[in-house]
Amino acid sequence: MDNKINLNNILFLDIETVPELENFEELNNAKQELFTKKTQYQRKEEFSPEEFYERAGIWAEFGKIVCISVGFFDNHSKDLTFRLKSFYGIDEVKILFDFKNLLENFYSKKQHLLCAHNGKEFDFPYIARRMIINKIELPKKLNLFGKKPWEVAHLDTLEMWKFGDFKHYTSLNLLTNILEIASPKEDIDGSQVANVYYQDKDLDRIAKYCENDTLAVAQVYLRLMNLEVLRDEQIIRVEV
Repeated sequence: MDNKINLNNILFLDIETVPELENFEELNNAKQELFTKKTQYQRKEEFSPEEFYERAGIWAEFGKIVCISVGFFDNHSKDLTFRLKSFYGIDEVKILFDFKNLLENFYSKKQHLLCAHNGKEFDFPYIARRMIINKIELPKKLNLFGKKPWEVAHLDTLEMWKFGDFKHYTSLNLLTNILEIASPKEDIDGSQVANVYYQDKDLDRIAKYCENDTLAVAQVYLRLMNLEVLRDEQIIRVEV
């Protein structure tokens, strides 16, 4: 693997998503029908659309982003540090604009890269789709129209771990375990985010969970590059 990439040029990230509305019944008739058709193969005969709707957050067409956490290395101080920051709340448009401003102001140059676990299949396209749905012009790092594969500035720790094996999937939790990195799943997991958002209304809890995943992505990247993982004292959580 290419370990010549300057760590300062990588923005690590993770997103948390939930169904766009709390309950299936809140969707208009057209959206209910479209969701029913969209999920027919996954549901088979086991679940009704109403029962399956709790998973709607995995599709950008039926979900929304409630948190984007980012992490970046800073070696301007005496010791290398890793700073974590989250954009989160009930206003998805603000979350997306804040993230877009970060990209355009600090990560828009050719050498800058975005990195996530399964980011090429989930995080990056999800953010782009939600921006288009919300009528937000895509930043350069997410606009892939007309770009050649080698022009796409995205890193994916899942893809890196596959080593060309396209059939293979490894969760971030499993990868941290086998690489002896602290698990990011200290509190909740992805299946619980919607309940924490709609029932508990605990956005801070979701942001912390998202930040832990972002930190885990960075730690996995370091291990894949055969570099030392971060120590607790090197990790700084930045308030928005």
